[in-house]
Amino acid sequence: MQYSEPENRQSTKEDTMLQQVPNRKPQPEQTGSSCSLVFLASASILIGLATGAICGVFRLFLKGLETARTDLALRFLHGSPWEGCFLVVGVALAALVAVEMVRRFAPLASGSGIPHVEAVLSGVAVPAPWVLIPVKFIGGLLAIGGGLALGREGPSVQMGAATANTIGRLLSLRQADCRALLAAGAGAGLATAFNAPAAGAVFVLEELVGRFEARMVCAALGASISAILISRGILGGQPDFIVFHQVPPEAIAKQLFFVMTGLMTGLLAVGYNRTILSALRLADRLPVSIPVRAVLIGGLAGLVVWLDPHLAGGGDWITQAAINNTISWCIIPALFVFRLIFGAISYAAATPGGLFAPMLALGALSGLACSFVAQILSPDTALATTPFVIVGMASMFAGSVRSPLTGIILVMEMTRSSDLVLPLLSGSFAAMVVAGALGDTPIYEALRLRAATGRR
Repeated sequence: MQYSEPENRQSTKEDTMLQQVPNRKPQPEQTGSSCSLVFLASASILIGLATGAICGVFRLFLKGLETARTDLALRFLHGSPWEGCFLVVGVALAALVAVEMVRRFAPLASGSGIPHVEAVLSGVAVPAPWVLIPVKFIGGLLAIGGGLALGREGPSVQMGAATANTIGRLLSLRQADCRALLAAGAGAGLATAFNAPAAGAVFVLEELVGRFEARMVCAALGASISAILISRGILGGQPDFIVFHQVPPEAIAKQLFFVMTGLMTGLLAVGYNRTILSALRLADRLPVSIPVRAVLIGGLAGLVVWLDPHLAGGGDWITQAAINNTISWCIIPALFVFRLIFGAISYAAATPGGLFAPMLALGALSGLACSFVAQILSPDTALATTPFVIVGMASMFAGSVRSPLTGIILVMEMTRSSDLVLPLLSGSFAAMVVAGALGDTPIYEALRLRAATGRR
């Protein structure tokens, strides 16, 4: 895929990195000139261990910051207004430091990072240098830990890819092997971010490279498995979300309700994608510099943290509350709109941070709302709420990213709900149909096209 440069536009450092090799197409794997499969597998294990350690510590620190942020906000909530102002200013300064680190040391660390990884694997961008790792690590802690509505998976994926590229260069591997290991490192980052090894491996094949290759599969599996072994030693093996009761397999007669959930969530996924892109376009037109924009958005995030810390950050609290059915139906629309806009504004700050976790929180709210609608449509049918929430999460992912298998496996691993395969397939299928029928571009492809035309 080639991208054209708009006329009369001054090139930036990030544009140069993205367009340095615009006419190069990905080359097929040359088995005869590549290292042996055993060596590639060994290298993938090494990369997985390194990625699991880096991303595991990253996630551990984020948990600590989230706990501290919530405790601090609850204390300031009952204190004087001046104390709350200190909190708002602190988050604003954290966002400023994060964006300045990105601008000065690693422009490619801005935003999610997954579009850049995809561009590298497509042959239209060069890999990020090793300096991206500390910038993404510290910047991600400041932005996400401060309370911006961003996810941890974007930084984890890009740090995993940068780690793999650095190790591949140190080992003097050929281009085809470096490419396979870079994809594997990215998948290991996703696996660590959500404690989901299978999803990390499938993500490599479905989203990053888009095809099945034996060597790529071997590298992806080796990196994801070894990364999870290390990260679980750091974080433990508990799933991201706790389902307090056994989720029963839903009867075939109820599949229509899950198709309805997929249709509704697919529409919302299209709205989510377009809101993200609209926020970025609006940010481009603002007559303020990127650092000033980051301070303003950081101040908004600090205000959210002060008023209700549970509504800030990636949205895990909201997802768990939806699973527990502790959110009143009457506030779901307002909560969804708030998180949708807050997430889009947070992403426009140009700090390190991803989209998966906020996206899953919106899907959980959509699924919860659909469970109430289904109960109204069929009051005599016993319907559990939790399956709808889980299906909503996978459907939002399928409709936005357009990688349904990754979304289904990811949600199953995060909730340990393997009995819901058929509802998950039904919802994801319906969401894919809606998004495709509306001609919506998958979110990471849209962001990659923006980067290629000189916008973040």
